[in-house]
Amino acid sequence: MSSLHLEANVGDIAETVLLPGDPLRAKHVADTFLDDVVCYNKVRNMFGFTGYYKGNRVSIQGTGMGMGSTSIYVNELINTYKVKNLIRVGTCGAIQKDINLGQVLLAMSASGDSDANRLYFDGMHYAATADFDLLLKAHEVAERLHIKTYKGSVFSTNTFYDNAPNRWEKWQKQGIFGVEMETQILFTLAKRFGVKALSVLTVSDNIITGASTTSKEREQSFNDMMKIALELA
Repeated sequence: MSSLHLEANVGDIAETVLLPGDPLRAKHVADTFLDDVVCYNKVRNMFGFTGYYKGNRVSIQGTGMGMGSTSIYVNELINTYKVKNLIRVGTCGAIQKDINLGQVLLAMSASGDSDANRLYFDGMHYAATADFDLLLKAHEVAERLHIKTYKGSVFSTNTFYDNAPNRWEKWQKQGIFGVEMETQILFTLAKRFGVKALSVLTVSDNIITGASTTSKEREQSFNDMMKIALELA
C-alpha cells in the first residue's frame, strides 16, 4: 500500500522522519550520515530514504518549498505511514540584527500568513507550537555537542518575493527570529493528528543586514543542524 505522492509501502518509512525542503538535500543527508540506506520514493523526484544513524532507524523525506507542498507530505506520512516524529531541517532568513549566519534556531512556535490555517480554524488564529519533548531533547543535544542555538519563534510565509520593503518590521519588533516557509503548517498538522514535530533551522542569510553565507559556510552550519536532528532519532 502506498499513498498518492509516495510510492513507499507501509513499513518502509521509519517512525522518525527528517523533512528538508530540498529533495537533493535529503539525498545528501542519506549519503553522508546514514548506513544501509534504501531509497523508497522517487515520485516527482521528491526523494525519500530510510537508513540507520548510530543503529537507530530514521527516514528523510523532501517536502518541496512552501506550506502547500509540505502539507501534502506531512499528511501522507502521518495518515498512511503512521510516522510519529517529524523534524523539519531547513534554512531561514534571520530578521534580528544580532543573529549571525550559520546559527541554528530551534523553533518554539510559528506565526505565519497561511490561508490553510484560516480555513482550518474558520478565520480564527491558531498558535502553532513545537512538541516540548522534542524541543527539550534538541536543546540538550546541542548543549552536549557544544552547538550554540537560539530558541524562539519564526514566521512561515507563503510568498518568497514580496513588494513591501518593510514587511518584516512588525515581526522583528515582536521578537520573531527568522522567516521560512514550512514550519507553521508542520506544527499545525502534527497537533491535529496527535504526533510530535520540531523545526531545526540554519540561518542562511540575514534579511535586515543583507549578509548571506558562502557555500562552504552553509555546508558547515548545515552539519550542525543535522547532528542535532539525527540524534533525536
